[in-house]
Order: sequence, then C-alpha cells, then structure tokens
Amino acid sequence: MMMLSGPLSILMGAAGIAQDSLFAASRYSYRFDLTAWGWIHLVIGVALVVAGLGVLAGQSWGRGAGVAVAAISLITQFMFVPYYPLWAIPMMTIDLLILFTLTRVHIETSDGQ
Repeated sequence: MMMLSGPLSILMGAAGIAQDSLFAASRYSYRFDLTAWGWIHLVIGVALVVAGLGVLAGQSWGRGAGVAVAAISLITQFMFVPYYPLWAIPMMTIDLLILFTLTRVHIETSDGQ
C-alpha cells in the first residue's frame, strides 16, 4: 500500500509545485501556498516509497519508518481536505490501512494456528 500511496503523493506534489488549477484555494486555518503543499506531498511521497521498499526488503527500520510516515501523511491529507476532498479522503483511507497493517501484531502459537 505504501508503494501505491507514495507515487500518488508524488504526483499530487508535482501538480501542486506546477501551480496546477486542480486545487481550489479557500480560507481556513491551515492555508498554505499551493507550492508549499506540493513540496509537502512530494517529500512525504518519496518517504513513503523509501519506507515501502524497506518493508518489502524485510529491513528492520522499514516497519517503524512506514508507521511514522503514514501517520504524517494521514495528518497532512486531513489538512489538505479543503483543497481537494475527492483526493484527500481516499488517501486518508489508504494511510489508515497502512497504519493498521503495519501495527498489527502477529502472534504465532505453538500448535500452528
């Protein structure tokens, strides 16, 4: 899921940096320049891809990094809802699925169940 969320965030970041007319600017507490939002999404997207590669490679740091970056992505997507809710809400769902999956504890019993 991180390998899906990361590139999508990178694409959203590229659209924001290019000052695309896709986003509707509105007045609210977390109002940033669209270029700033673009850089935020780009950096988080790259971090998601790196953490996803770490998880896929079985690296010990991958899971912790994935949880941290997915949580940050979830928060920033929530703050981005007024700009583009049709994008931010599905991305928040993906981030929640990433967090759920990475934080599950797998307990193996001695009888193989």
